[in-house]
Amino acid sequence: MGLFSIFSKEKKQVLDKGLEKTKTSVFSKIARAIAGKTQVDADVLDNLEEVLITSDVGVETTLKIIKRIEDRVARDKYMGTDELNSILRDEISSLLVEGDAGDSKDGFTVPDGCKPYVVLVVGVNGVGKTTTIGKLAYQFKKNGKKVVLGAADTFRAAAIEQLQEWGRRVDVPVIHQEMGSDPASVAYDTLSSAVASGADVVLVDTAGRLHNKVGLMNELTKIRNVMNKVVPGAPHDVLLVLDGSTGQNAFEQARQFTLATHVTQLAITKLDGTAKGGVVIGISDQFQVPVRYVGLGEGIDNLQVFSKTEFVDSLFGQEQL
Repeated sequence: MGLFSIFSKEKKQVLDKGLEKTKTSVFSKIARAIAGKTQVDADVLDNLEEVLITSDVGVETTLKIIKRIEDRVARDKYMGTDELNSILRDEISSLLVEGDAGDSKDGFTVPDGCKPYVVLVVGVNGVGKTTTIGKLAYQFKKNGKKVVLGAADTFRAAAIEQLQEWGRRVDVPVIHQEMGSDPASVAYDTLSSAVASGADVVLVDTAGRLHNKVGLMNELTKIRNVMNKVVPGAPHDVLLVLDGSTGQNAFEQARQFTLATHVTQLAITKLDGTAKGGVVIGISDQFQVPVRYVGLGEGIDNLQVFSKTEFVDSLFGQEQL
């Protein structure tokens, strides 16, 4: 077995374990929904609709899945409940928006023509935003990239200190100012330093406040404009970090941030230990933003590049309903 195969197997095992609670919850609900049934009929579809909604897939995405299954039932005339597993796999996979994982074995790559590659990271406090930045810095550095972090969440002293701690842990520089400083000024200093030092990747943290959507929009717009002046085209990606364990709250956060700025990627954290993994499906479908990373534990290497094929395989496995 080659080294690539070993890495892939280990990554898949972590994903399987992380989604175990979601998988167990979903399968037990579906099993009850089709108990005593041999074919997919109106009752089964009604029960399945309830299962998907209560599994945090979201109402709109659930209705889309049910409609597609109804169309297949109408076309095929007869569909046994034993076929429901493979049908759900197909339909869910088709709804997931997947980002380009690049050509490296782990997908932590820098797009061609971007030096430095600048990522603006947004999300509310408590979702694992700063931790995700630290883990990303670790992965990029492991791939031989020179990384610079920017502490533009100047609203909380703790946010600056937390990012500095990650900088020490990963051994990458953190550009910061005093608490209460202008976040755009921090972004300017960060990108200027990155350009001067020849950095490959810049990850900039931002304040996680949603109490004033207009204020948030103005602040992020100002940061983006300053970035673009230092590095034309920056930020190259805006990464929204969401806590998968919060279920429907994550939907609302995604809605607010996609209205406030142009989100290009999603990182969904804390999927380990929760039965709410279905939120990945609904958020990806509803906002048509690719899921780029998933967090599956506290360890520094427990951040994975998202693969919809591996996600669906882990969620459904070889189980029979």
